[in-house]
Amino acid sequence: MVASLRWPRWGRFPRLFATPTSLRPDISLVVPVYNERETLEEVYRQSVAALEAMGRPYEIIIVDDGSSDGTWELIERLHAEDAQLRAVRFKRNFGQHPAMHAGLVRARGDVVVTMDGDLQNSPSDLPNLITAVDAGADVASGRRHSREDAWGRTLPSRVINIMLRRFTKADITDFGCAFNAYSRSALVPVLGVIGKQKFTKALVLGAGANVVEVELEHRARQGRSRYSPLRLVRLALHVLAGFWPQPIQWAGVIIGMLCGLLAFATGIWATVVWGVRGDFPGFLYLGALVLGVLAVQGFILALVGEYLGRIQRDVEGRPLYTVQTEL
Repeated sequence: MVASLRWPRWGRFPRLFATPTSLRPDISLVVPVYNERETLEEVYRQSVAALEAMGRPYEIIIVDDGSSDGTWELIERLHAEDAQLRAVRFKRNFGQHPAMHAGLVRARGDVVVTMDGDLQNSPSDLPNLITAVDAGADVASGRRHSREDAWGRTLPSRVINIMLRRFTKADITDFGCAFNAYSRSALVPVLGVIGKQKFTKALVLGAGANVVEVELEHRARQGRSRYSPLRLVRLALHVLAGFWPQPIQWAGVIIGMLCGLLAFATGIWATVVWGVRGDFPGFLYLGALVLGVLAVQGFILALVGEYLGRIQRDVEGRPLYTVQTEL
């Protein structure tokens, strides 16, 4: 079966509302995966054990984002053994956030939990997140209290966390943790932008949802991280374009002030050095000034490129993803 899914209009989510309440599970666990054959079965086994221990109806939705290592064959085998496991396979790799969207629009539970399939988070923490939502929180935000990642991952993540706290006004410490639980009522209003925008948790919190943080166990990733320094820089640009109102106007003000101050300071310095030494190294300072301006212009162009890419996607009306198979 081949299907194409475009952005649904506000309020039009047939899978969310067509299922009678008596047939819906209480809990939905959404797991987007990409080439996770080595860890996925253990993630599934541990998740089932944690959910079974709670004694409540549940479902597990695994979204295969175009894996090529045999992940889908493993999912088919697990589905044949467990009717509570549902699965979606993309025709190609579309990215983690479109995969998350595909799982969330199919989730039927009153509590929806999202989790990666790499075993960096422990499925044994599922009851802690679910209990926090049951207690009245719209979002139970996972917080990796002893993060087992290299500084090359943690430092950019800290910068992005600072930016998102500023833009969403949500006082939490870990926006990057994908292991979170949401109430159904908090997710529905933002389903139309999840996937198109990154950072599902930031989108939900930016819409006014209340949040509590839950400390989670965190493990070192098995294998190489897919987030290279270049990808992390692009992620930071996405945050600026997606969550910062009027960024170009602010950037223009800051650039104008900095360039004005630099020009004034350079002029004073040139006058003093010329008067004292009689020889001003003009080319050196001019080169530094030109390089600084070019660096800032490059950043602005990257930001404008992010906006233009979004406009192109909207104008073309391309689907967020295409589904090849659904179990």
